[in-house]
Amino acid sequence: MKKIAALAILLAATVAACHAQESRQDISLSGIGLIEPFRTSSTTVQVSATPAYGALLSYRFMLTPTTALEANYGITYQNKIGYFIEPYHYNVPTRTQEISGAFVKSFVYKNWNPFVEGGPGAFIFLPIVNSGLGTLEAKQQIEVGGIFGAGFAYEVSPSFDIRAEYRGFATKVPTFDYSEFTTNRWYVISIPTVGVAYHF
Repeated sequence: MKKIAALAILLAATVAACHAQESRQDISLSGIGLIEPFRTSSTTVQVSATPAYGALLSYRFMLTPTTALEANYGITYQNKIGYFIEPYHYNVPTRTQEISGAFVKSFVYKNWNPFVEGGPGAFIFLPIVNSGLGTLEAKQQIEVGGIFGAGFAYEVSPSFDIRAEYRGFATKVPTFDYSEFTTNRWYVISIPTVGVAYHF
């Protein structure tokens, strides 16, 4: 009986010590929007896109109480990227994926934690083969670029916070392996994000 009581006390002390330590990691799941801007080339190509919606999974490891490294994976369901080359108009139904890393700097004001971040990443444009694609033989394209953003986290408990952020991804306008779609332009894809993070 004494051994069981001692074991229970030791277990309780361990749990209390773990809770007393500051969380060094967190994982978050967010809903995202994807807004691609209108672009024209130096020749005759005009590119526009419909909005897309999806999810973002992020992992942060705290280096200090106010700095962290972050890894992200994002995916959207579907949007259409349109190419207008007078007098023709082509639509490419597209699913996108994001793989990125960032350095995060936070500022603590009680329960409010504004933050900024930036880092490298890759954006994967995946054409969806359906009736909207027509006879185009669009191919998957991976474009490297950079992620930047600013937002805030509101701490609802020691383990959870709510996050909202504007994220931007700077990358080349995709061509899907069609030279006719080439614009030789970069653009910033806007990715507003709202989600929940769990600290552990």
